Amino acid sequence: MRRFVPADLRQVADIFGWYALNSVATFEVAPRSDAAWSQLASDLAALGLPFLVAEAEADGSVVGYAYTAPWRGKPAYETTVEDSIFIAPSETGRGIGRFLLTELIAAAAAAGARQVIAVIADSGAEPSVALHQSCGFAHAGRLVDVGYKHEQWISTLLMQRAVC
Repeated sequence: MRRFVPADLRQVADIFGWYALNSVATFEVAPRSDAAWSQLASDLAALGLPFLVAEAEADGSVVGYAYTAPWRGKPAYETTVEDSIFIAPSETGRGIGRFLLTELIAAAAAAGARQVIAVIADSGAEPSVALHQSCGFAHAGRLVDVGYKHEQWISTLLMQRAVC
C-alpha cells in the first residue's frame, strides 16, 4: 500500500470504470475522464486527504484504491469525510479491501478527520457492508430509492466510524 501518484491514474480509472459500467457500487453511469481523476487527486492532495493504492506483489500493478473526500461542502463538516474504496474485480475476496480501509482510516485520522462516512449502494453490497463493519463502522441510516441505475431503483446504506 502506498500513496497515489499520477502514474497510477490509468489503472485507477480502469478499476472504477468497470464498476461504473457493470455495477451499482457507484451511481456514476460512465467512467471518469483522466482530467476528472487528475483534478480529484489534486483536490484531495490540496486538502491533505489520503488517496491510497494497493499494489500486486508480483508486478506492482494497482489492484485497488481508496480515498477520503469531504463529506459535504459546508464548514461545519470539515472534519467529516466520506470513504471510497474499489478493488479490481479479479482481486476481490483477497483481503485487499480490509488492508486499504484500515490504512485509509489511520491516514484520515492523521489528516484531522474525526468521522468517516460510507455511502454504500444497498443492492448486493453485503461484502462492502461486512468490510466496513469489520473495520469498526456502524449502521447510521438508510436512504430509500435515491438512485436509479441499470433499470432499477437503488437505496443507500449509511455507515459511520469515529476515528479520533
